[in-house]
Amino acid sequence: MWTFLHKLASPPHFFSYAKGLIPWFAWPGYALLIYGSFAGLFLAPMDYQQKDAYRIIYLHVPAAYLSMMAYVIMAVAGGIGLIWRMKLAHAVAASAAPIGASFTFLALATGSIWGRPMWGTWWEWGDPRLMSELILLFLYIGYMALRGAIDDTAKADKASAVLALVGAVNIPVIHFSVEWWSSLHQGPTLVRAGGPAMDTSMLYPLLAMILGATLVFVSLLLRRVRSEVLQREQRTRWVKALVLSPKGGR
Repeated sequence: MWTFLHKLASPPHFFSYAKGLIPWFAWPGYALLIYGSFAGLFLAPMDYQQKDAYRIIYLHVPAAYLSMMAYVIMAVAGGIGLIWRMKLAHAVAASAAPIGASFTFLALATGSIWGRPMWGTWWEWGDPRLMSELILLFLYIGYMALRGAIDDTAKADKASAVLALVGAVNIPVIHFSVEWWSSLHQGPTLVRAGGPAMDTSMLYPLLAMILGATLVFVSLLLRRVRSEVLQREQRTRWVKALVLSPKGGR
């Protein structure tokens, strides 16, 4: 096991291994997203309070969940890179940032669209979950800006890893904000005592969307990490040999 993990941390080994993994995450993920979208939009019944407006949860909830998961991955990878000086970990952190920022923006946008008919406003500055999610977007932007502002890759890795670790305190704030403070957002629906507070006809499409989006996220992350590894290792022998090979490493 440890031998495998040690080999996996090697950029050339990871580059080759990730290529074979991507389809195993991507295609099931897309299949689940297709099923979840169809079932959520056309098969799930209308909510007795929110009517059809509630259906945006099938996009909003996976986006919000992945916005936090991507940041956790970024922070953990950055911490591993700092402690064990593992270059591949920094590559993972750098690759997770733009994907996480995209999901965060999507979560904010869909939340705003959902909030207009439900709350009577596009945005509520006093809502703790909205504001902490907005802070998360700023953390992603700050992380990427910091990396871009430092030419030395090693220094950029260290500085951005510290920022990611400091910003990780915002993740539990987002998650528990509706329990700690008064919020327009409803309390826990999926993970709560007594089980999910949703009918199975609504629940299963949502779970499919969450799982499908997660699998697609992993496939996108693997693709970005492969590109990041190539950029970082462009002067090494194995990358030069890969470029000169007939298939070009694709």
